[in-house]
Amino acid sequence: MDKLRIRGGQRLQGEVTVSGAKNAALPELCAALLSDQPVVLDNVPRLQDVATMLKLIRNMGVSAERDESLPTRVRIDAGALNNPEAPYELVKTMRASVLALGPLLARFGRAQVSLPGGCAIGSRPVDQHIKGLQAMGAEIAVEHGYMNARLAGGAARLKGARITTDMVTVTGTENFLMAACLAEGETVLENAAQEPEITDLAEMLIKMGARIEGHGSSRIRIQGVERLSGCTHQVVADRIEAGTFLCAVAATGGDVLLRHGRADHLDAVIEKLQAAGAIVSAQADGIRIQASGRLKAQSFRTTEYPGFPTDMQAQFMALNVIAQGSSKVTETIFENRYMHVNEMVRLGAHIQVDGKVAVIEGIEKLSGATVMATDLRASASLVIAGLVAEGDTVVDRIYHLDRGYDQMELKLRGLGADIERIK
Repeated sequence: MDKLRIRGGQRLQGEVTVSGAKNAALPELCAALLSDQPVVLDNVPRLQDVATMLKLIRNMGVSAERDESLPTRVRIDAGALNNPEAPYELVKTMRASVLALGPLLARFGRAQVSLPGGCAIGSRPVDQHIKGLQAMGAEIAVEHGYMNARLAGGAARLKGARITTDMVTVTGTENFLMAACLAEGETVLENAAQEPEITDLAEMLIKMGARIEGHGSSRIRIQGVERLSGCTHQVVADRIEAGTFLCAVAATGGDVLLRHGRADHLDAVIEKLQAAGAIVSAQADGIRIQASGRLKAQSFRTTEYPGFPTDMQAQFMALNVIAQGSSKVTETIFENRYMHVNEMVRLGAHIQVDGKVAVIEGIEKLSGATVMATDLRASASLVIAGLVAEGDTVVDRIYHLDRGYDQMELKLRGLGADIERIK
């Protein structure tokens, strides 16, 4: 099992290119299932979750291959799709597999999708997906670990509906958005998630011939069409990868340009970094961050976009543990997202957790140790902590990191970090 060895204390300098967003690429690979014509996706990150999704759709009879001359380009042809099933053995490591349900049901009128797995950061139930698709005329039974779905009453297509979810759900919004494109009539999504990845998915669907309005807001309207065509689409830059590198530079000090980074997708994070004392500015083709010395600790509360993202909580906490002063972090999205805390304490951090709240007392230095990654974003936070710790830090179980970061150690090494992968 691979590990990362990090020798801390190096400032980060130079340029790094932000990869395409995992959380846009995964639903967009599923969106390609809606058409029998070829789809080309550019800027697709080389991640374990993407590899799993490609394997999943190939198992359905879909042609899905990376371009040999341009590895970030993927060509998908679902014209011969003949097996609308997502089996457990292929989806047990990835919750995004549930995104196949809406497209398969919309195009084929039936689907069998395993209940998903993924990071152990808390419960992310699929009941909202089921309720929304039932409102569109699907019959869904959960049996033996699978969601078995079909159109009710011998209907030829899903029916447009008004769907209001009990909570804001990103994958739920994406599932309904994709399914509604081929439904009969109008679908209105209330309480829709507003993340940039959803806007990017909607823009791809519009290129395929979908009729969508309001994406990026809490109310999305979709007029169903009979069929969708193929398209070429570039996956939006990964705001969480960009935010992770911003926190890494803020913690270590340095001057870095994040090429393709979108400052307008990271307003809440950048506001906190600026308050901490970093200089962060939007550039023509990215984001520049400059930092030196110990920054000031910042309290924050995670919430749905455009608020502070839960996917950035652990990384910003790595900055807070070596910042000046105390801070309070409140996690409101997932109930089990402080698993990195015990590992940071092994490095010397002073953190107390009480339910949803973590209180951090900043200290001047961390001390290198062996730590264990427990989920994707926890992995990134431990890498940041290792970059500032004295001596060697070894991060174990980095397969979590590989699920969501494209060659992170190579990018950090290019900025001057002393980091290597140990097989």
